[in-house]
Amino acid sequence: MTPKALICLWFDGTAEEAARFYAATFPDSEVTAVHRAPTDFPGGKAGGVLTVQFTVCGLPCLGLNGGPIFPQTEAFSFQIATDDQAETDRYWTAITGNGGAESACGWCKDRWGMNWQITPRVLTDAMAAGGETAQRAFTAMMTMRKIDVAAIEAAVRGEDSRAQG
Repeated sequence: MTPKALICLWFDGTAEEAARFYAATFPDSEVTAVHRAPTDFPGGKAGGVLTVQFTVCGLPCLGLNGGPIFPQTEAFSFQIATDDQAETDRYWTAITGNGGAESACGWCKDRWGMNWQITPRVLTDAMAAGGETAQRAFTAMMTMRKIDVAAIEAAVRGEDSRAQG
């Protein structure tokens, strides 16, 4: 059964490939349905994959193969909370190592143009604390591509992680 609300993501003919990658990469993720077009449509031909229902970390999504007219932008991203550096590294490497690209401050883009924020909980916790703790964590994050958990922890403690190593 289709959920009452879900995220609809536009793809250029690659919705099923992307959905299967997400299902294999993230926990509580799966492809739940693949629907084929009954007739030709602007993004494809009759019998081609029109939509794919899937979840990413439990979030219901629909991939729509609508063609090249609306590429993904940073205006939409998935934010994935991680518990440690190993989990951060695993997701970062899965996305960037499969034809994706690194960006700044924990952001990366997958090979289908979808944007991801791989965000350790230590960073979101520091930001939620506010004040000087948030300022130190934010300043440290602004120098990073993939988030360095140890450097964020050092910033939270008020230490300069560059002096440690």
